[in-house]
Amino acid sequence: MRNKLQLLILLVMPFLSFIGARDELPKVLIIGDSISGGYLPFVDEALRGKANVMQAKITVELGDYMSSGGTTAGVKYIDEWIGDTDWDVIHFNFGLHDIKHIDPDTGKNSKNLNHPQQASPKRYGKNLKKIVSILKASNAKLIFATITPYPEKLGKQMRSPGMPKVYNEVALKIMKKNDIAINDLYSYVLPRMEELQRPRNVHFTQEGSKALGNQVALSIERILSSK
Repeated sequence: MRNKLQLLILLVMPFLSFIGARDELPKVLIIGDSISGGYLPFVDEALRGKANVMQAKITVELGDYMSSGGTTAGVKYIDEWIGDTDWDVIHFNFGLHDIKHIDPDTGKNSKNLNHPQQASPKRYGKNLKKIVSILKASNAKLIFATITPYPEKLGKQMRSPGMPKVYNEVALKIMKKNDIAINDLYSYVLPRMEELQRPRNVHFTQEGSKALGNQVALSIERILSSK
C-alpha cells in the first residue's frame, strides 16, 4: 500500500508543481474579434512558460465563438470579462464587427452597403471611450491592436472598403489621449494581405494567424518586460 501511495505522489507532484508555476505567471487577457480567435493559440504557444493567456468571449450571444463582438457588446460585457482577476496585461481590439452593415428592420448582418453600420465611427468612439475607462480602472497594462485591413471586394460583402483606416483613426486618438500602447496590426498586415489573408475574406490563413500571433506575443512581452 505504501509503495502505491509513494508512486501516486511521484506521479502527482510534478503536475501540482506545474499548476503552481502556471499560477505564478503573469495573467494576460485577450479581448478581440474573431481574428483574435485565430491567433490566440499561437499567442499562448509563444508565451508558454512566460504568461497565462485567456480570451474573452460572449457565450449568450455568440455561443462559444471566440469573439467579443463589437463595441456595443463590449460596453455590455467588459466588466464581466475583467471579472475579479488581477490581470497584468489586457490586449484588446474592437472594430471589424462595428464596421459591418446591419439591416435596420431585422437587425441582422446585411450585404447592402447602404444600410447603417453596427456602430458608426462616432458611436464607435463613444463606446470605446467607455470601454477604455473601465479597462484603465483594472490597473492592468493595456495594449490596443489596430483593426486589420480587408480586401475591397469581399465574398460576403458586409463591410464598405476602407473602413478599418477610418475607425483606426478614431481609436488611435483615444489611445493616445489615454497613453495606451499600440500594436499596429493594420500596418503589419497591409503590405502582406495576399500572403497572410484568405481571398476576399476578413479572416486569415493558418500561417497568417500564426504571424499575427507572433506580433501579439511580442507586444505583450514588451509590456511585461517594462513592468
